[in-house]
Amino acid sequence: SKAIAKGIIDANLGFNPIIDGKIIRVPLPDMSRERRQEFVKTAHRLAEEGRVHVRNVRRDVLEQVKKAKLPEDESKRLEKDVQTATDNAIKSIESHLAHKEKELTTQ
Repeated sequence: SKAIAKGIIDANLGFNPIIDGKIIRVPLPDMSRERRQEFVKTAHRLAEEGRVHVRNVRRDVLEQVKKAKLPEDESKRLEKDVQTATDNAIKSIESHLAHKEKELTTQ
C-alpha cells in the first residue's frame, strides 16, 4: 500500500493519500467553479474529437463503398445506412456531452 500511495503522490495530481491500515484514503476537495469550467471545456474538446473521428470513419467507409463498385441501388442504400449511423453516433456524443456538462455545472 505504501507503493500505491507513493505512486499517487508521484503522479503529481495534487492528491495527498492517507494510509489507514489496508485502506488508502485519498481526500478530494470540492471542485471550484473554475475547475468545473475547465472540465466542461475538456468535455467539449473530447466531444469535438469524437465527432471528427466519426466523420473520418464515415469518409473512409464511403470511399470503400465506392471502390467496391456495387450496383447503384445497393451503393445508395449503404451510403444512407452509413449516414444514419453517423448521425446516431453524433447525437449520442451530443447527448453525453449535454449530460456531463449539466452534471458538472449543477453541483
